[in-house]
This record gives sequence, C-alpha cells and structure tokens, in this order.
Amino acid sequence: MSQLSIYNSLTRKKEQFVPLTPGYVGMYVCGPTVYSDVHLGNCRTFISFDLMYRYFLHLGYKVRYVRNITDAGHLEGDRDEGDDKFSKKARLEQLEPMEIVQRYTLGFRKMMEMFNNLPPTIEPTATGHISEQIEMTQQILANGYAYEVNGTIYFDVQKYDKEKPYGILTNRKLEDLLEGTRELGGQDEKRGRLDFALWIKAKPEHLMQWPSPWGMGFPGWHIECSAMSKKYLGNEFDIHGGGMDLAATHHTNEIAQNQACYHVSPARYWLHTNMLTVNGTRMSKSAGNGFLPGELFTGNHPLLERAYSPMTVRFFMLQTHYRSTLDFSNEALQAAEKGMKRLWEAYDIVKKLEAGTVAATDKALDEKVSSLLASMDECMNDDFNTARVLAVLFEVVPIINSIKDGHIKLQALSGTTIAAVQTYFKAYLENIFGLKNEVQSEDGKLSGVLQLLIEIRKDAKQKKDYATSDKIRNQLLGLGVALKDEKDGGVTVSFT
Repeated sequence: MSQLSIYNSLTRKKEQFVPLTPGYVGMYVCGPTVYSDVHLGNCRTFISFDLMYRYFLHLGYKVRYVRNITDAGHLEGDRDEGDDKFSKKARLEQLEPMEIVQRYTLGFRKMMEMFNNLPPTIEPTATGHISEQIEMTQQILANGYAYEVNGTIYFDVQKYDKEKPYGILTNRKLEDLLEGTRELGGQDEKRGRLDFALWIKAKPEHLMQWPSPWGMGFPGWHIECSAMSKKYLGNEFDIHGGGMDLAATHHTNEIAQNQACYHVSPARYWLHTNMLTVNGTRMSKSAGNGFLPGELFTGNHPLLERAYSPMTVRFFMLQTHYRSTLDFSNEALQAAEKGMKRLWEAYDIVKKLEAGTVAATDKALDEKVSSLLASMDECMNDDFNTARVLAVLFEVVPIINSIKDGHIKLQALSGTTIAAVQTYFKAYLENIFGLKNEVQSEDGKLSGVLQLLIEIRKDAKQKKDYATSDKIRNQLLGLGVALKDEKDGGVTVSFT
C-alpha cells in the first residue's frame, strides 16, 4: 500500500504526509462565523475535512481535530473597519449578540449532523479564549512586530516581511500585494496599508468588548485562530485547512502572527478546498444563484427543480476532488442520486454474499476484482481522491450485479476476494465517505417528511416568520397532525 500524499498549498506540490509525532495527527480547520446560516461553500469545506478526519482514523492514527467557532471580532468585509457582524445582526433583531451566536451555532451543528459529519475533537470559541489572544498580542508586541495606536494593536507587515516573506502562502511578493490595496487616507492610523489589527479598541456603543492592557476592546479576526490552534495543537502541528478564499488574507496573517510570536509557522501542511459554481457561474448572493443547504433539502429555490437529500448532496460533493471547482446543477444532483442508489443496491447484495474458502474458478476475474479494490487505497492516498475511488467502485458494481443475476457464479471469486469486497464497501461507503442508506420504508419516509416540516417551522419561528410557521401548523392540523409547542422548545406530535 502506498504512503499518503497530500497537496500542500504552502509548497504548491504534493508531499508525502509525515506527522510530527508518529501515530498522531493534529488538524485545525477554520470554522464558521455564526451570525447567519452556514452556506454551501462552508459545508463543502467541512465535508471535505470530515472525510480526511475519517480517513486518518481509518489508517489508524489518533487524531485531534480542532474546528473553531468564530463568535466575536469578525467585521464586515473581513477588514479592521466596519460593523461587527454579530452586533449588527443583534441590533437588527433586537437581541443580545450571544443569542445570535447560540441560534446559529445550534443551526450549524444540526446541519453538520444532517450531512453526517463527525463532530471535531475540540470546538473552541473565540469568546472563550480572549485571555489567550491578549497574551499572544502582548508577545508579538514584545517581539517588535506590532505597535499600538489609541488602544488598537496593529501587526507591522512591512517590518515582518524584511525577515520572513509575508506572502509565502500565496507566492506573492509584498510589492505585488501593496499594488492591490488602497492608499492610506488621512484618518487612517495604520503605518502600512497591509497592516492588520490584532486587538481593536471598542467604541462605547460596541456590544461585545473585553478589558485588556490597552483598554476595552475585542480581538481581531486573525488572532483568534492562531491563539486557539496554539492552545490545543501547540506551536507547530500537522495540518491547517479551510476554504481557498481564506488563503490570501486570513491564513497568510495566521502564519505571520505565529512566526512573529513563536518563530515557527503553525502548520506543516496547508490544505484548501475550492469554490462552488452553479451552472458554470460562481455561486454568490449578488449573482442570485446562491442557495443554502436547507433550500437544497426542501427544493425551495427558483434554480432547483426539486428537493435533494443531505446524503445525495454529500455524495455529489465526493464525486469531485476537494481541490477542484464543484458545479451544481439539477442534472448533476439527479445523476448523483441515481449513482448513490446503484452503489447502495450493490452494497446490499454484497452484505448477503457468503464467502467460502474455495479458490476462485475464474482467476482472471478474481485478480481483476482484487486489483480494483487495492487501487481504491491508492486513489485515497493520492491527496484524498474520492472521485477516483467512486469510479473504481462503479467498476465493481456490474460484477456484483452479475453475480446476483446469475450471469457470474459466486464461485468465480475466491472466498478471500468476496470477504475483501464486503470489507471495502463498508469501509469506504460508511466509515470513510460517511454515507448513510436513505432507502427506507414508506412509514420511515413519511416520518422523515414530518420531521423536516417541524424543523422548517422551527426555523421560521426563530426568524419571526410567523406566517409560514402558522401555515405549516394549520395545514398539518387539517391533515390530522397536531403540533404542540413545549416550554423547553420541543414539539409534541399527536394524530387526530
């Protein structure tokens, strides 16, 4: 079996994966900013890293998987000025910022459960690690790579770049980066255009602020991940991941912060997922082609012909390599749905096969199947190439179907190969790919539909869309299904 190789964004090439500590993997993935519903691009990233997490476990590693929750300090436009995303949302809805955080954190975790993502080992929050961020900021100041202006602490990019290349992750020189930034205005207090805030002085009306050596304030967005990854994984760890949109600024700044503080880059391997498109056009709110995962599950979007289940969407994502652009279309989703059904039908046949101890009666076929199975591991070890693994599985499916139909005798394969087919199907479909069989009885389907309606109604109530909430309750009542809201937030269902 080949060694695992992964594409390292830092070196821009595939490298053999060698963990810092044999048998252990430390992995940090930038999590969601919980001021709104998680979008589909985030879901692709988290599904991709869930797959990697599962594969490391499959290989026998002990994994510490840290995925943070950003619940403070993230300003609009990802810069050091503008409204705080949480405060703005809280004012709009006349709620406390932490009510916003709680709502969307729970919604995010629910969405991850629907996609059958394993929970990370640790899920730290930015607000739970303010002291660590202040301490790191103090050390960067002491090391001479930051400066204070009126209670705000800025990282000095140009001074840092004289010793370490600031744009090392994206392979860009400082002069090129400066060309793409605006000129400093007369009111701008930063020394350099690329300087970024480690700690930001809070205005009196700012809803989320904490005491610091420089007065009341809140952390910059980038320092959060540096502080939390250091706390749980150390100064240096194995893998840092996220969407490709984070590489140019957020991850670049993380590397600079860690180098300035601890004199070492935080991660040895940087992995980035690619973007989403819809019918060939980049997915975005402004283009009007961005849909939320929940809209995929209900089909409630002008671009969707019908609803698609969470497992269909997960399977669809696995059909494309995580570093490739993923294009959504109804045709592609429906093809994925059919393909997944074929695999599960074959898997059901495989589970019922009885492996004997006799030698294969068709040695050529037996060797072919054994070779296909072995190549699945080779594909996964080639930078987690799920698309190629699925292609191999679909080569095995016709052989399985032919055994069921009697066109190929079971005895054509050796008992060892039949046992291997059973092992590989279970290992990849369930354990590594994290798929679940959605073929259910009619009662099971109806129960799932009812639960989905209850969830949609709950979301509508949280968003104060009482018209939709009442419509669902009243129409279900007309069908003989009564919903009763409980004080603890639960719902009791009775049939009239």
